[in-house]
Formats: sequence, C-alpha cells, structure tokens
Amino acid sequence: MTVTLARVRRMAQGSARTPTKKTAPTWKAQYLESVRLIERLHRQFLEITRLELDRVGIRDINNTQALLLYNIGHDELSVGELTQRGHYLGSNVSYNLKKLVECKYVSQKPSLYDRRSLRVKATALGLKLQDQLDKIFQRHAEELTDTILTGEDLTELELTLRRLEQFWAGQIGTGAG
Repeated sequence: MTVTLARVRRMAQGSARTPTKKTAPTWKAQYLESVRLIERLHRQFLEITRLELDRVGIRDINNTQALLLYNIGHDELSVGELTQRGHYLGSNVSYNLKKLVECKYVSQKPSLYDRRSLRVKATALGLKLQDQLDKIFQRHAEELTDTILTGEDLTELELTLRRLEQFWAGQIGTGAG
C-alpha cells in the first residue's frame, strides 16, 4: 500500500482530535510506534554516516565520533557543552573524544577557569572532515527535498519532534510516570 504525503497529512490532522475511550488504545500504539521509528531512523542515520565515511576513505574514526566532531563545529567547547549539543545515544563521549584526539581531529586543553574541565576544538584535519560531512549532509537534504519531502514537510516534522521533546522533558522534570 502506497501512502501519499497528502494521505499522511489527512491522517495526522484526523489524529489531532481529542482522544476518546474508543481511540485511546490507537493513540498508545501510535505513540509507541513513533518512538520505535525515531530509534530506527537514528540507527539508519548512523549507518548512512558510516557508509559515507567509507566512501570518502575515512576509516580511523566511527560514525558517532564523526558526528561528535561535526557538532563541535568551529567552536571551543567543554565536554559538558558538547554533550548538550548532540545526541550520543549509547556512546561514551569521553572515549570518543579521546579517539578524536588520538587521530588528530580534535585538540584539547584544560579550561582557564577550571583545570578539571577540558576544552576541545577541531584541528585543521577535523575542520576538513567537518567540511566533507557538511557537503554530504547538504547533498542528503537536497536529494530528500527533490524526491519525497518538501522544506515545509521538514519544518512540520521538526516542530512535531520538538513538541515531543518538550513533552518528554516535562515528564522528566515533574517525575511523572
């Protein structure tokens, strides 16, 4: 069964109504399927990143380390600041930074204000890889919006995911459960 974007929108608009006893189990199933889909998409993104790294001959770091490097950008950050910027599901940020330092993609130095805290920054080699990743992600975005999604679709998706993120943050903050 092919699902058109218009049909998905109609389904999404129809599901925006207030749940009743009859629809409550459907909402739960949709919620859980959405969570599974987010996890699957994250794994697929990591796999695509790995394939793209292989394609450009980068084999000394893994996909998670490459994304960590990409999130550093041109800034100098503490490890805590870097963790706040990214999503390093199931990864050890300290280990991955150590590997990036060993491979000369990142340099580190103690903070001027707190010697226990490290500051990290991309090296020239790291900036070169960031540029390669940026071009890859730009190509992905163009191919995506040229084929199955519009910029508007991506905006709607981001807004929906941000609302879900806010909901979960509220659940953590209130200890609801």
